[in-house]
Amino acid sequence: MTATVPPLSESTLPAEPEAQPARKSAGHVIVDSLVAHGVTRSYVVPGESFLDVLDGLHGSPIETVVCRHEGGAAYMAEADGKMNQVPGIAMVTRGPGAANAHVGLHTAWQDSTPMVLFVGLIPFAHRDREAFQEFDIKSWFDTGAKRVMVLDHAERASELVAEAMFAATSGRPGPVVVGLPEDIIQQEIDAAIHPKIPVANGGMTVNDWKALKGALLEAEKPLFVVGGNDWTQEGTVALTKWLEEHNIPAAAEWRCEGTIPFGSPSYVGPIGYGRPKPTYNLLEETDLLVFVGTVPGDVITDGFLVRQDWAKKNFLVTIDPSLRGRSGPVSYQIVAKPDVFVRDLVRMELPAREEWAEWTRRMRSEQEKFATLPSATPTDGQARMDTLMAHLVPTLPEDAMVTLGAGEHTNWAHRYFPTQRYASMISARNGSMGYSIPSAIAASLAYPGRRVVTIAGDGEFLMNGQELATAAQYGATPLVIVMDNQEYGTIRSHQERQYPRRISGTQLRNPDFALMAQAFGGFGVRVERDADVPAALSAALRAIDEDGTFALVHLIVEQRVKAY
Repeated sequence: MTATVPPLSESTLPAEPEAQPARKSAGHVIVDSLVAHGVTRSYVVPGESFLDVLDGLHGSPIETVVCRHEGGAAYMAEADGKMNQVPGIAMVTRGPGAANAHVGLHTAWQDSTPMVLFVGLIPFAHRDREAFQEFDIKSWFDTGAKRVMVLDHAERASELVAEAMFAATSGRPGPVVVGLPEDIIQQEIDAAIHPKIPVANGGMTVNDWKALKGALLEAEKPLFVVGGNDWTQEGTVALTKWLEEHNIPAAAEWRCEGTIPFGSPSYVGPIGYGRPKPTYNLLEETDLLVFVGTVPGDVITDGFLVRQDWAKKNFLVTIDPSLRGRSGPVSYQIVAKPDVFVRDLVRMELPAREEWAEWTRRMRSEQEKFATLPSATPTDGQARMDTLMAHLVPTLPEDAMVTLGAGEHTNWAHRYFPTQRYASMISARNGSMGYSIPSAIAASLAYPGRRVVTIAGDGEFLMNGQELATAAQYGATPLVIVMDNQEYGTIRSHQERQYPRRISGTQLRNPDFALMAQAFGGFGVRVERDADVPAALSAALRAIDEDGTFALVHLIVEQRVKAY
């Protein structure tokens, strides 16, 4: 007898297997999370400790820029964080690699730059056994970073990226370090991406508004000082328009020029080392000082000497409630990021004040005299930076950028370079040498259509000059000006003041930097005579524009006083 099999119905059909969530290694999830946060470029020096992350970068939308030294990679990431709304990203290996990258972290800390440094670590199982290149990442970085995190649980990979990006941008921006144990990042996990964590921007309260408006109405000589890296171009345009409409002057924090355009009638110059005397006097003369995006630190106040009287009226606009780095009196703090403060400020209507207009015109006149270009006619003697700047500046488009390291050579950029947009001056306000070439490469890669100029000293150039190989590899096209006075000039100046006629430890003997540039695949020209400066500069600019390469002008200038 044959058994009858009932027909299949939906209730008797076997259940469809549930779709399994996509799975990837933790290293690949880290890369996917960076993409989700808007990262477009990472600066790396490879190491076996984070090979799985490098593998995740393969074929991803993130451009991987391979650098020649971890210090160069960290500087490039720091510069990237200054220019963009997304933290700069660097990746290095454990031990020596992490040590070399530390200089970029210090720059990001003192300059309030959003940056995330990923450091490959020894395998979790090898920890605390003096393994090859082992070090204590939290002990090394804890005092110089906003947060130091270690991925000890693979399933938290995406969450840690979100936390790191949030920490780098929230409050006062700064550097964050993320440790990646070699074995943990290889583990397979759920590939879900953690959402971005929103950042609080603050803003003016009703009381803030009333306090600032009241202070402005009472002031006869108000002055705004702008700085920091937490702006957008839109915010700076709106602030400039409001200042000009009300005839209120604004100065720039040291190495933050461009937040108020160089050509604005409200711009009255930079405040910092090497500043002209009129802007030095500004801080004492003004009866209302409004800092936006920064605080009056020791550089602005000339070593905690200027504007220290607590009877002075100072308003500080910063998202950092701790006012880290502040020197001198605080009359009122407005807790807000610059753009949000400006959004609220531009709604404030104030009466036209002739005394404000006169005060601004006087200070603007001083700035215009200070920034007037020197004669373009070469002298009969040694090459001069004055001649180079007189020929360079007229060729610059409005969106030109300049990057700087540290040293006396930077004074020519502060004085003459026409910074017309936000982030048109990218520099290290912690006085870090070796920053010029890496920052110029980062700027050129971020803005390939813009003229990028970097001015380096001879001592500073050789600290990261090898990154010209990176420029050649990735098509960066900065104009590099090396001012060679055969010494560490800034330190020599201090030495002359404190130990006159006893020059020690500051003199240099340099190679031919032009030949070095050619060896790296770029254009290089050495200039010793002032009469040759115009032609050399023209040839360098032509090489950039027509050959699509970087160009270096090695300018041999005279030492102020020969070594004794």
